Amino acid sequence: MKFTITREKLHEGLGAVAASIPTKTTLPVLSNILVEATKDGLRLSGTDLDLSVSTIIPAQVDQEGATTLPARKLTEIVRELPSASIRVTGSGEQRVQIDCGRSRFKLLGLSRDEFPAFPAVKFDGGWKIAAKDLQKLIGHVAFAASTEESRPILNGVLWELRSDRMRMVATNGHRLARMDVPIKGTGGQADLIVPPKGLEQIRRLFGPEEEIEIAKSDNHLGFRSAGTQVFTRLIEGPYPNYEQVIPRENDKIMTADRAAFAAALRRMSIVASDQTHRIRLAFSSGACKLSVTTPDLGEAQEELTVSYEGDPLEIGFNAAYLLEILKYLPTDEVRMSFKAPERATTCEPVGWDDPASYLTLVMPLRLLD
Repeated sequence: MKFTITREKLHEGLGAVAASIPTKTTLPVLSNILVEATKDGLRLSGTDLDLSVSTIIPAQVDQEGATTLPARKLTEIVRELPSASIRVTGSGEQRVQIDCGRSRFKLLGLSRDEFPAFPAVKFDGGWKIAAKDLQKLIGHVAFAASTEESRPILNGVLWELRSDRMRMVATNGHRLARMDVPIKGTGGQADLIVPPKGLEQIRRLFGPEEEIEIAKSDNHLGFRSAGTQVFTRLIEGPYPNYEQVIPRENDKIMTADRAAFAAALRRMSIVASDQTHRIRLAFSSGACKLSVTTPDLGEAQEELTVSYEGDPLEIGFNAAYLLEILKYLPTDEVRMSFKAPERATTCEPVGWDDPASYLTLVMPLRLLD
């Protein structure tokens, strides 16, 4: 194996596969990156057996070959090298020499035969989707997935693929995000539960102008473009019926400036309990009064000018959940709808002229009088 590559391209390629390398593993080869010099360029691959990433980058290949090299050490070496051409030469016993300017390194790797095969996913007859549409879904929905291990199914994002649209839904039982994006008919119907870690790599590695091919096997999902492939293990099991928790009868409506509302929530949350982050909101015509009382710390109040329709209402929320939802809303104004202090509240963007539709939901907290 012999090839020459720019330091910038090699650093970029290593960064692309870095997220698929586990920090701790009982299988030594998983700490390595598979380095393959091919006629098409240099292919770098990594896997933790749940997430696999492979990308091809331009290189001048004089002799084809492959080995695996320690991911962390290789990345650190390339990061510290000067901006110049890097010459990589592989010899027997998995020894690789790296030359750049006056620097020379020799790294010991493991045989490529020890590296796990990627999942067998057939892309024929799958889906084709614009990367920008998929990135929009991921960017606005994945944050709401659960990080607790008690309900593993909620650790994933539900992805519904239909002939004319695709939808993503994520929830942790306290908040929910749902987005629909219209698409041109392609592939069949499917309901998939995808880990957010895999979706984050899709959002990070594919350019918005690219078209992504998507296909599934029994328990894996594959994504590919001209130069990059990502495979992620699917989460198995039925996703909860999220439709039944989305309220249809909320008749109290508040519209507010998103940035001003978020700023007021941040100020109030300074004095809120570190455990519950509970904040009281009192709505009446033209105003929202925010207040916090934490017995062992103190209290705070603030009044915000808003548009409000409906009977006066007092309701409690976890400020952290509300702030997170506001962070991902794509417009300058937010509309919230309420029914009662113990019923789910919806939050939607106001004046969004995108063909996608977006809804978030947050469950209230019981107020302590």
